[in-house]
Amino acid sequence: MVSTDPAGLAAGVRWDLSDLYAAPDDRAIDGDLDRALARSRGFAERHRGRVAALAAADLAEAIDELETLNEPVARAANYSQLSFAADTSDPRNGALVQRVQERISEIRNTLLFFELEWVAVGDETADALLADPALAGRRHLLQSMRRYRPHLLSEPEERILEETANTGRRAFSRLFDEIMSGMRFQVRVEDAEGEGERAGATEELGEEEVLSRLYSPDRGMRRRASKALTAGLRANAGPLAFIFNTLVQDKAVDDRLRAYGAPMDARNLANEIETSSVAALLSACVDHYPLVARYYRLKAAILDLDRLEDYDRYAPLPGSDRSVGFEDAKRLVLDAYGDFCPEMADVARRFFDERWIDAELRPGKRGGAFCASTVPSVHPYVLLNYTGNQRDVMTVAHELGHGVHQTLASAQGLFEQDTPLTTAETASVFGEMLVFRRLMKLESDPKARLALLCGKLEDAFATVFRQVCMTRFEESLHAARRSEGELPLTRIDELWLEANRPMFGDSVHLSDDYGCWWLYIPHFVHSPFYCYAYAFGELLVLALLRCYDEQGESFVPRYLDLLRAGGSQSPESLLARLDIDITDPAFWRGGLALLEGMVAQAEELAR
Repeated sequence: MVSTDPAGLAAGVRWDLSDLYAAPDDRAIDGDLDRALARSRGFAERHRGRVAALAAADLAEAIDELETLNEPVARAANYSQLSFAADTSDPRNGALVQRVQERISEIRNTLLFFELEWVAVGDETADALLADPALAGRRHLLQSMRRYRPHLLSEPEERILEETANTGRRAFSRLFDEIMSGMRFQVRVEDAEGEGERAGATEELGEEEVLSRLYSPDRGMRRRASKALTAGLRANAGPLAFIFNTLVQDKAVDDRLRAYGAPMDARNLANEIETSSVAALLSACVDHYPLVARYYRLKAAILDLDRLEDYDRYAPLPGSDRSVGFEDAKRLVLDAYGDFCPEMADVARRFFDERWIDAELRPGKRGGAFCASTVPSVHPYVLLNYTGNQRDVMTVAHELGHGVHQTLASAQGLFEQDTPLTTAETASVFGEMLVFRRLMKLESDPKARLALLCGKLEDAFATVFRQVCMTRFEESLHAARRSEGELPLTRIDELWLEANRPMFGDSVHLSDDYGCWWLYIPHFVHSPFYCYAYAFGELLVLALLRCYDEQGESFVPRYLDLLRAGGSQSPESLLARLDIDITDPAFWRGGLALLEGMVAQAEELAR
């Protein structure tokens, strides 16, 4: 374990994107897109107007050809986005993103006819085709395409929407990333009442660095970091709020044109989950909000505070504030993965050894963390902003879980390697739990065990209840924008606080400053209504861990088969293999009951 400057803990840990392309000016990028466009035009010449007449074997062959010609397109798209995420301040990267998006729109529009003609095929004819063994490997994909039939427009309309998205929704998403990556936050070194030369002195931090200070054992530092985060967000609130308002209205227009009834309907359709199941998940979590307040009252007692402020939520418990070096985090994660399944550790190790991870802090880099699956012929890449706190260790485990999942699922091919969001968080959250269990197994000191357990509870609450809060906020935000018009900043702040306060009750005081912290959350911009998938994933993983505890080693190959399946079947079908019924409301209650048991365990350890 080490304690040092967060900016230096992962210094030099940068990914190598050369498995995709050599550089942003690599001529192979345009060469791949040129060939893909030519192949797309040839495909269109052969199949336009004839999709309904294709025999099953011919339809399967056409899908295979589409997948093959789309792989270099996806390669170029991923390279441009990863280059931009690594350095949003380099104009070459922004220009590459725009150029690739525009080229891809031309290719998509050339191939658009195929999906429209397929979904227009009559149900009786389509059912007969899908029953043919020649389409067995493409049945789920083709069935999924047909689910969108009520929401697709004419080909000319679809072409216009695809092309204008490059100067509309996608452009505003990129602008959000550029603003956030360029922001610097002025954090006071000491409280204002301090004395000497350092009184009033400040240090300039990026988003990830200032957020990491909210995990400091020094309450004064947490308070100052909170003030700095608020001040920085307020200083940029005008353009950020305009981006939010514009994108929320853009979605309202898209929903109206495509005949979606509610703002979340499009996400639920993409996630292959019934709206009633999502409602049951959200309702069950809201009903358990008192569990969150119960825990934070316990934390206040442990920290000897009358009440927690919003900046105290992630305060480390005594003995848990050690910084973890990146090499130590690597070892912890690989050991935990290896304990469960050596194959998982072998896959995860390649991310470190072959430079598929970008973890260091640097100006211009996109904040947060993600894993990009890229294309089956290459491999995933992981972006982190590693600052060395305990939660960052779990983030490494989380993103490598995605990486293992995506690597194993790559055999499904480009069209079906990625899962719906409902199961996309399975391996990531499972990876976190493996690391947590290993740490608890190795730790014998009661205080340290309590700190580990509380840290895991806070992670689980952030994954379940906070994500439900954010989903509730999105629901109210979209509803208000549609009924009230463009929303002033104060109105959105109000909606944010209204969504968050019920979760904490009287256990945490949410200040007016906290009211603007919705401004930095990228999911609202890039993936509306993504957040409930985290809650789904956490509760699903608790169920999977219960299966593992009951079944032992026989569970491991069944779990790996689930990961290897990728998106080749619906989440309901895949999980049924493990005897999990996600349509049963009792499923959600069972996972929440396990969290309640963990709170009770923390209360016992704290006595």
